[in-house]
Amino acid sequence: MDERKRDSMIAYLRHRMEEYGIEPDDLASAIAGDQVTQKPARYQNATGNTWTGDGEMPQWLKQAISAGQRLEHFEVASASPVQDSQRKTIDWRDDPFAGSPLARQYTD
Repeated sequence: MDERKRDSMIAYLRHRMEEYGIEPDDLASAIAGDQVTQKPARYQNATGNTWTGDGEMPQWLKQAISAGQRLEHFEVASASPVQDSQRKTIDWRDDPFAGSPLARQYTD
């Protein structure tokens, strides 16, 4: 947007705010409230497009799925990774097979 259009839009918004008695603080608190109530994104692509999973699926995701990609590919990783203290630890000191192929664990 060029500078003239921007200035024109700002003047228009200021005029409308005066007309309806809206103060800048009112606008700021409304915007802050909207940001708090927004749901976190459940799906995201490599370019940063996001979708919460509510409402109609966005076009970028429809196109990716129609091209053969799975929806799960775009899932955002959970915000709470497993803590190191919660991970299962293995004590190899008394294991006679330690270091051999028999000692490998496969988890599903």
